[in-house]
Amino acid sequence: MFFRELERLKKDNLYRVVMDRESRPGSRIRIGGREFINFASNDYLGLAGHPEIIKAALEATDEFGFGSGASRLLSGGSTIHAVLEERTARFKSTEASLIFNSGYAANAGMIPSIAGDGDVIFSDELNHASIIDGCRLSRAKTLIYRHRDIEHLEGLIKGELHHRSGKGRFIIVTDTVFSMDGDIAPLKEIYDLCLTLNSCKGEVTTPIGGPTPIILYLDDAHGTGVLGDGKGALAHFGIKPEPWIIQMGTFSKALGSFGAFVAGSRDVIEWAINTARSFMFSTAIPACMAAASLKAIELIEDKPDLVGRLWRNRDSLVCALREIGYDAGGSESPIIPLKIGGIEDALNLSRHLYERGICAPAIRPPTVKEPRLRITVTAQHSDKDIGSLIDALAKI
Repeated sequence: MFFRELERLKKDNLYRVVMDRESRPGSRIRIGGREFINFASNDYLGLAGHPEIIKAALEATDEFGFGSGASRLLSGGSTIHAVLEERTARFKSTEASLIFNSGYAANAGMIPSIAGDGDVIFSDELNHASIIDGCRLSRAKTLIYRHRDIEHLEGLIKGELHHRSGKGRFIIVTDTVFSMDGDIAPLKEIYDLCLTLNSCKGEVTTPIGGPTPIILYLDDAHGTGVLGDGKGALAHFGIKPEPWIIQMGTFSKALGSFGAFVAGSRDVIEWAINTARSFMFSTAIPACMAAASLKAIELIEDKPDLVGRLWRNRDSLVCALREIGYDAGGSESPIIPLKIGGIEDALNLSRHLYERGICAPAIRPPTVKEPRLRITVTAQHSDKDIGSLIDALAKI
């Protein structure tokens, strides 16, 4: 049925195939019977295979079984789910939190929950696909501001305030760490902009009624466990989690588990329970995954050197890349894009590394406009691993 379309993808070097590993996740993995140094993982702290997390998941499986069998609103949740939500809220310094099945499900459910007809969303042009889809599903008017451009964002908001006389809800939506470029949103400037506008006549209305400031919705998927000693982007910038700030984060990246969460004021979470369709109509994640996420938060708080080791490795790799002539592309995080030309150039570089036992797939349109290798370094990588990547890149 799709033969011609598939042939076009192959002709344009945009055809993708699935490569499944034959080992646990980690800094070294097996694919097709070969061992590779893995620089293509979001397991930033190396927790996905941590023995304490595996033990916690096994114990929860023994007590609660594996499958959940229903949504949280029926009988799919367990006491571990509730404990994880309470613990996550403390971790994020908010009143409450709610578990979702994935970051994609959280954004696709929460954004339409807080924005609809008559509202305006202001979205960074490089936001994740799940944010883009959440904005589309919301049916709110969506205005795209230039990447990390506060002046452009402010102009768009003031223009809408002037034309709409404060009617409807205004929601600023941004990734904290951008997943393909590794740069960080200017949250302090965005926060200050919200404070400034809220001191004027820019107050809008929350879903549950009553006056409230402009809503700031943060996708902290790549910031949770990475920035702010692991607590995320707000902690990184020293920003208080105001009631008008909603944080989305994932358990599936730095926390080495699965699922996602939204953290915020209690009324926002209660509203989400009653309106976020991806929460209401999805089977709950298994209790073992909730237990794994709970243990991951404990490890991050009890072992701060996990995050410290990640950043030492990140700084070491960036310095080494610069020494051999590679530009880190404005990266401010463990995500380091190597932009080296067109699609074929990116594929060739990926193959070159693959032949030398390094896993770093090429990222191509439509995921990004500029093809690249998206290198991700983790706390688990050794100096030898980083050296092997640098040696391979230097021999091109």
